[in-house]
Amino acid sequence: MALLKVAGMKKINFAGGEPFMNAELLGQLVQYCKETLKLESVSVVTNGSKVSQKWLAKYGEYLDIMAISCDSFDEATNTKIGRGTGTHLRTVMNLSHKCKEHGIMLKINTVVNRYNFHEDMSAAIEEIQPFRWKCFQVLIVPEENGSEDTLRDARRFLINDDEWRRFCDKHKHQECFVPESNDVMASSYLLLDEYLRFLNKGVGKPTKSILEIGVTAALKDVYWDQDGFEMRGGIYGWSKPDCLGALPKSDLDW
Repeated sequence: MALLKVAGMKKINFAGGEPFMNAELLGQLVQYCKETLKLESVSVVTNGSKVSQKWLAKYGEYLDIMAISCDSFDEATNTKIGRGTGTHLRTVMNLSHKCKEHGIMLKINTVVNRYNFHEDMSAAIEEIQPFRWKCFQVLIVPEENGSEDTLRDARRFLINDDEWRRFCDKHKHQECFVPESNDVMASSYLLLDEYLRFLNKGVGKPTKSILEIGVTAALKDVYWDQDGFEMRGGIYGWSKPDCLGALPKSDLDW
């Protein structure tokens, strides 16, 4: 992470899997990124099931954003999708209150798919009041979720572009609504795996580890759609002291 900081990283996001499967290590990383590296923004994506009050009391001050995955505000739909076993919405609501108590910016992540694209989520979003509601059109990555031979098979969740637009039209009046279609999602993230290799999602093999060849060399071997990054609103007010507005493009070294 220090190598990434030297190379110009300003924001880091820990995602999984579920980062809180190793909550203490996650807390140490969050603290290191904020206190030692002094990154502008440190965020975590979680399903919320393993976030404790003890963790928030110890490490919450170092976290700018907590993103909670919630694909529906109907519990039966969550269960059908595979998001929990009937108590996920209670977890989401409890964690949203805890984030406010600890001064952490709350974000909701929703994957729009075959089972929820028809749902009107406006009332729930207005109640929770996240500063950012990221809605992703469900995406097939062939080597990960594109067939019966991959670890997961997401083909049954697919929606067409017209169904995606219908969902977006239904929610575009929400100020926090940030839609992300397949067109801008696939290669607009810089993703590192557990070996610190940049991932070429859907377009090639991972790079060599940044520990082996350094950040600059690794970036030459990864396809990053910077136009797509900016189009999807990748630059925004991502730190707690300034949770509205956007950062000027000149502030983004990468």
